[in-house]
Amino acid sequence: MTKHIFITGGVVSSLGKGITTASVALLLKRRGYRIKIQKLDPYINVDPGTMSPYQHGEVYVTDDGAETDLDLGHYERFAGVTCSKDSNYTTGSIYSAVIQRERAGGYLGKTVQVIPHITDEIKKAIASLDGDDVDIALTEIGGTAGDIESLPFLEAIRQYRHEIGPENGLFIHLTLVPYIRAAGEMKTKPSQQSVGILREIGITPDILVCRSERAMSEEHFEKLSLFCNVSRDLVIEERDVAHSIYEVPVELAKQRLDQHILEKMGLPSNSLAMDDWRKMLANIINPPRGEVEIAVVGKYISLRDSYKSIYEALSHGGIANGVKVEFRMIEAEDIESSSAEEMLDGVDGILVPGGFGDRGVEGKIAAIKYARENSIPFLGICLGMQCAVIEFARNAGGLEGAHSAEFDPDSPHKVVDLMEEQKKIVNMGGTMRLGAWPCELENGSKAKAAYGADSISERHRHRYEFNSEYRDVFEKNGLAVVGVSPESGLVEIVELESHPWFVACQFHPEFKSTPLSAHPLFRDFVGASKKNRGD
Repeated sequence: MTKHIFITGGVVSSLGKGITTASVALLLKRRGYRIKIQKLDPYINVDPGTMSPYQHGEVYVTDDGAETDLDLGHYERFAGVTCSKDSNYTTGSIYSAVIQRERAGGYLGKTVQVIPHITDEIKKAIASLDGDDVDIALTEIGGTAGDIESLPFLEAIRQYRHEIGPENGLFIHLTLVPYIRAAGEMKTKPSQQSVGILREIGITPDILVCRSERAMSEEHFEKLSLFCNVSRDLVIEERDVAHSIYEVPVELAKQRLDQHILEKMGLPSNSLAMDDWRKMLANIINPPRGEVEIAVVGKYISLRDSYKSIYEALSHGGIANGVKVEFRMIEAEDIESSSAEEMLDGVDGILVPGGFGDRGVEGKIAAIKYARENSIPFLGICLGMQCAVIEFARNAGGLEGAHSAEFDPDSPHKVVDLMEEQKKIVNMGGTMRLGAWPCELENGSKAKAAYGADSISERHRHRYEFNSEYRDVFEKNGLAVVGVSPESGLVEIVELESHPWFVACQFHPEFKSTPLSAHPLFRDFVGASKKNRGD
């Protein structure tokens, strides 16, 4: 029988439930257990695909085409699990399923209610992780204990644990022990109150994980144990780490969190295999080859989570090259009001990520022109590739007024155009080209040298594409098409032949990068940036 761990959060949001969940999954997997992970989000959107990055951060895409919460990126990067559509459910998706069933007569005329119908649908979502190939399933509940929208999810996991029995279900509650600077002391009362909220609905945490800026004293541990009704050894401190989020699982392992979990569930501890992880951490803490500075020229720079996977993948590229990656985060609009020369001077590499809408596009194009003309290593992703195509068409291909049909429908040269199958689509949510698609690589290309393979599979999220009608014009002027989808003929990767390292791709390689295995494009991009630095 698959055993279940439920991770809830209290006091405030953004405590790091996703990183904690991913860390627990990593430790359990490294003790030999087969793991699956999911997140249940209380917001009413069916998925985050139509939400602004300023509201929700990046949209993470799975191989099977689900647009999901960014925490799934942590799950895949830390634990090496493969997430799917069963890994992220929202209030919107749960209610949508129930309403569709009601419309089809699935409830035989019954009054449809939150309990049992909504909670049953949530339990069905949880059970979707069960299987003969899964030993332990972890479910993170989004939001904070006490939120109105979280109540059906909390009630559902209370019922689920009751149904499978305490030996097969475990509650972990992540909470905050804040340091009050004016008083010069840490306070446990918010955590006590958060646990009290859970107890009111019938959930008593088995393990308490406490986020804190400073080290907790034994008095804090004892007080939390007493008032939260949790054994002293099951009160775990999760203090802010000094160098990298990848330190978190090691710190939790020092407090035997994974062993406590297995003991509570009646499972053998086995040995913990973490040597490669610790070696990777040592490389982060003391990079042997210095540092490189990468400019990220984006549309949503003010919220770091908007490009979470981008920053992580760049860091992974740094690990692979033995360097620390420093980020110069630049709003594309600021380049429009200033200059690329002024804002990008001295950087070792330039990355232009994805995005939607015309705001900041001319700034991205200016940044790419600067990279192209000054032989600075460049990586363009999704919209970043489209902007690279537009820039080259205008400034090197002789196509005056070239643009994307998304931004200028009247352009005389729509070098980026709406995909044919997208032209009749009206609904916005979940209708883009999504998920993993194959790509064939050209011999002699930088992309093929990076991957070391003839064919690859990468994750997509876009409606517009390179207009193949202009392919001959581009290749004649030196922008080579080096990656093409074998099924549709869509152009996936372009390279500038006369440049030290100038690669742009329509897909999102950042979603498949991990700290132990940097994505090939990010690895080689950071390597080229290191070479450009010349240290």
